[in-house]
This record gives sequence, C-alpha cells and structure tokens, in this order.
Amino acid sequence: MKPLQISPETAVKLAEQLKVPLEHLMHMPQHILLQKLAELAKSTSSDTSESESK
Repeated sequence: MKPLQISPETAVKLAEQLKVPLEHLMHMPQHILLQKLAELAKSTSSDTSESESK
C-alpha cells in the first residue's frame, strides 16, 4: 500500500486533529481515514451547534 498523496502541511494538521502519530496517518488506509474525518466533522458540527444554541 502506498502512502497517502497529501501535502506535508495537510498531513501534520490532520495528525493533530485526529490525534494520531504522523507515521500512522501516512500509512492509514484511505477508507479508514475518510471514516475518521467523517467522525471528526460530525463531532465538530455538533460542538458548533451546541455552542450556538446556548
């Protein structure tokens, strides 16, 4: 499996947001990365909607 085709800056930001080591992120299967990004987006949107409703 080849590493993800993303820029170094994007990889660093994703690793920080997903709280995974950079090496794990670069060798993560694409379908798992997409699943984690969807979960992150869902939690971010629910956090935003909760803060707006207060």
